[in-house]
Amino acid sequence: MNYLTNEKLVIVGAAGMIGSNMAQTALMLKLTPNVCLYDVYEPGLRGVVAEIDHCAFEGANVTWTTDPAVAYKDAKYIISSGGAPRKEGMTREDLLRGNCQIAEEFGKDVKKYCPDVKHIVVIFNPADLTGLVVLLHSGLRPECVTTLAALDSTRLQEALAQEFGVQQCKVTGAYTYGGHGEAMAVFASKAMIDGTPLSEKNLSAERWAEIKHNTVQGGSNIIKLRGRSSFQSPAYNAVKMIEAAMGGDKFTWPAGCYVNNAEYQNVMMAMPSVIDAEGVHFCAPAGTKEELADLRASYEHLCKMRDEIITLGIIPPVSDWKSCNPNL
Repeated sequence: MNYLTNEKLVIVGAAGMIGSNMAQTALMLKLTPNVCLYDVYEPGLRGVVAEIDHCAFEGANVTWTTDPAVAYKDAKYIISSGGAPRKEGMTREDLLRGNCQIAEEFGKDVKKYCPDVKHIVVIFNPADLTGLVVLLHSGLRPECVTTLAALDSTRLQEALAQEFGVQQCKVTGAYTYGGHGEAMAVFASKAMIDGTPLSEKNLSAERWAEIKHNTVQGGSNIIKLRGRSSFQSPAYNAVKMIEAAMGGDKFTWPAGCYVNNAEYQNVMMAMPSVIDAEGVHFCAPAGTKEELADLRASYEHLCKMRDEIITLGIIPPVSDWKSCNPNL
């Protein structure tokens, strides 16, 4: 079988719904035959391994372990969904303390067992903060760590497609940036609906406000409908991100990346970005004055949460980051 690479991919949190879907998706897309499934919950992990084996992927070399030393040894790519899931009534931010502590341990394990890993995608919430914690404690270069942010944009795209009765792929230029949470910034001033600018579609301000609200609450709505947090869409998008890092098709949806420039300092946030074999590359978003103000507010919200985990001792003060990770 022709796989994209033979290098080791580790799926963290493989016993969960997102993790098991990521494993299956990675093998279906033929990213690598060498997939290691890692989770601390052995019964669930054994069940996932059995399911994957029953798929009978040709040429696959699927291994599994509950030992981080075994999981991360020789790893070149990692996707982690290894945090607690969001439940009904919770925001992503409600998971802050516990999941950031998990992220701290994960980052330290990476530094200890696979410091030459090429790319990590962090997808457990609040992803902007867990990704930042992993970056700091892993010692990796910023372009090697990304977080899942695309779902907010794909949800916006889907909502606009439904509104105007077009195929989802016919909606372009509609994205969300900043935080992957309640304070995300929605950019649609450059959106096109099957070639027509959104501004020419006579969408009322009230209806647009509803669409924005539904986009922000997209994850919560899935929890209400399915009784659990989303797993198919984050699994697929995360695998497509790591595929790009492996040298496959570039990933062009917004990704959470480390930003430290004149406008935004020392945060992980969604930006216009591209992931390829060299890592993640981003640029400043273009938008209206209102959109940029919303992005600024989202950034300030991220700064407050970052400062909270500094207070908790999960990451050091910003002034000490260079000693924690010389690549920052």
